[in-house]
Amino acid sequence: MNQTLSVHSPWDGHLLDTLPVSTEDEVEKAFATAQALFRDRKSWLPKIERVAILRRAAAIARSRRDSLALQVASESGKPLRDALIEIDRGIDGIELCVETLRAEAGHVIPMDFNATSAGRIAFTQREPIGVVLALAAFNHPFNLVIHQVAPAVAAGAPVIVKPSPKTPLSCKAVVDIFHEAGLPQGWAQMVLPLEVDVIGRMVSDSRVAFLSFIGSAAVGWKLRSMLAPGARCALEHGGVAPVIVAEDADLEQAIPRIGRAGFWHAGQACVSVQRIFCAQSILEDLTAGLSGVADRMLIGDPTKPETEVGPLITTAEADRIASWVDASGGRIATGGKRLSPSTYANTVLVNPDPMADVSRREVFGPVVCLYPYDDINAAIATANDLPFSFQAAVFSRNIDTAMHCFRHLDGTAIMVNEHPLFRVDWMPFAGARQSGLGVGGIPHSIRDMQTEKMMVWRSDALN
Repeated sequence: MNQTLSVHSPWDGHLLDTLPVSTEDEVEKAFATAQALFRDRKSWLPKIERVAILRRAAAIARSRRDSLALQVASESGKPLRDALIEIDRGIDGIELCVETLRAEAGHVIPMDFNATSAGRIAFTQREPIGVVLALAAFNHPFNLVIHQVAPAVAAGAPVIVKPSPKTPLSCKAVVDIFHEAGLPQGWAQMVLPLEVDVIGRMVSDSRVAFLSFIGSAAVGWKLRSMLAPGARCALEHGGVAPVIVAEDADLEQAIPRIGRAGFWHAGQACVSVQRIFCAQSILEDLTAGLSGVADRMLIGDPTKPETEVGPLITTAEADRIASWVDASGGRIATGGKRLSPSTYANTVLVNPDPMADVSRREVFGPVVCLYPYDDINAAIATANDLPFSFQAAVFSRNIDTAMHCFRHLDGTAIMVNEHPLFRVDWMPFAGARQSGLGVGGIPHSIRDMQTEKMMVWRSDALN
């Protein structure tokens, strides 16, 4: 009898469902199926069919919006109000795939510029890269899988997706929706192996043409080193998002944005606000304001519509966050305590030790740290002094201050008067240094999952 995986609610531990664990033979069958589809070009799905499948999938997801959101809330702990937004984003992401296919289809390469290129024309068309292997994360279990599966469908590449064992139900729902929308079974397959050795062999399999990984930096870089020669990858890891709050910042606008971006989904997002560098003169006002936001947010059952912050994904994560806060050396302005086995209070730390874990590693919990500065350049230098670089932000009403921070802050995206958690699904979304490799976002992922094949045509009629 096959092993099964029990999926439990992170809120109270009750059993949500059980799913069969994939055996090594089942994983091999998935790879063989996907590779056979890719190698048989007559089996490739024409663009008109892919577009129709994507449109039907979006319509099916839209018709199940409420139940899908409840599933996200139940298995990931994301509050229902935010889970509904996640489903809406996923639906929009599917539709964005269609828009991208309509707008992008290769390009013309200039010829006839010299004797060598005379009498020739050249252009490219896009083809699927091969088998896509997608390893998904737990924190956005519907939309992150959409970002991996829908672009593969759009690109015409067979995809094998392995969800986080903490949140496999939403992944299964996504794959089932695509099959219901008319996608043949082999073009999107979910596998659920639990053995580390089996997962490692999946990644190193020579049939993998592209690896899409969303998760921790330590795991992502190790997996990259295991890829077969020629395999490409996109790695999305975490950051330790810095925010500069200048002396002239509009605190009435800044505080609610920064606070929500620090405590949203209990801080379990790769670009959640974590490190806030503020002018010394506004430290107390900012501390009081963020503490007020933290204290007012309702923490509780994520399936209830009034809940604003849910649990951590596991009690072990809550244990870790508690130990980091206890060892931070900072003044606890609010929070700093366990509320239940699975929840931790929204916490504001003032001036923690710059070498503490909360200052140098991704907290991935509802904790923000305030560091006062007298010199903005020193603050920027400290913000940059980590091996991670993702999105960052500056709050200022002075255009020169904003531009100075944009120029000097490390990051792939710098928000001005907006929090670093901001994202829409068509924009480039990329970590630098240890925060990732490649560029995410629906159009960028579709390009990653394709190759450009060039045709050069010589004709005497062109001379």
